Amino acid sequence: MDDPIQHEPLAALLVDPNARHRDTGVTERRRADVEMARVLKTAPLQMASDPSSGAIAHWKHGALHDVVEPMTDHVIMTYPTGVQRLERRSGKSVAIGTARAGVVTIIPAGSSARWDIPGFVDVIQLYLPHTALERVVREANAPALGDLLERTGHPDPVVSGLLMSAADVLEGNAALDLLFRQQLTDVLATRILAEHTGVPSTLEPIMGGLSAHVLRRAIERLRSDSDADVSLTALASDAGLSRFHFCRAFKESTGLSPHAWLRRQRLDQAMNMLRDTDAPIVSVAAQLGYASQNAFAAAFKKLTGETPSDWRRRMR
Repeated sequence: MDDPIQHEPLAALLVDPNARHRDTGVTERRRADVEMARVLKTAPLQMASDPSSGAIAHWKHGALHDVVEPMTDHVIMTYPTGVQRLERRSGKSVAIGTARAGVVTIIPAGSSARWDIPGFVDVIQLYLPHTALERVVREANAPALGDLLERTGHPDPVVSGLLMSAADVLEGNAALDLLFRQQLTDVLATRILAEHTGVPSTLEPIMGGLSAHVLRRAIERLRSDSDADVSLTALASDAGLSRFHFCRAFKESTGLSPHAWLRRQRLDQAMNMLRDTDAPIVSVAAQLGYASQNAFAAAFKKLTGETPSDWRRRMR
């Protein structure tokens, strides 16, 4: 993920737990990261966010015996390691599940329940704005959005795998990471619409790719060495398409998602610089937009199996 966030004093992450809309009696919804910090009594190990795609956070926390108050966004979570009992109680309703690999837990926006978890939990959470679900429904011409279902340790290896990739793929490169998070949010939204709402939505497959002109413009933007915005939102807007349709049409045309295409492009640039110049590796990392030499080296090794310095020596 992105660089770990600063561990602020817990009080700085909290709002008044007794806050209410006094005139209506309706509980005020908190941001998911704020509410999670309150009930988990810690800060996330890492968190990455942007307004259109919500946030992805990785937490490790101990036992939990508290009421999770209503939150502004839907919370979808999965568990990288370990096995732990989960109990969610709302009124007279009790749901019991097990936190383990391949399952998901969903807390719909605005819901509240008491949670009892007896021990340590390793969890990755997505804070998904309701507007993101509404946008995908609108762009895909899908049926009306049904209510998101509560899930407690519910088997869904697809959503679980996508959330796990969020912890593995973010590379310390702002452009690549933003593009990945936006793609991930849209893919997750389509899966959630199909499997975890009261009215499952079947999204029609996208047929056909981008026109030659639109594809050329998209590739020019992705290849730009300037400060051009290469987010999925910008690419889709430039093409005159929705994010939902652009991403699928781009993959139809190139065989790669926009994120995978840009990652390969950056790798090609890195290889050219390492082979053809004497630029220090830290300079190569900076020119390609990586936050640090270590982040660049880790990303390079993940794709090639070698460190940049080992690869350079072998190619010369």
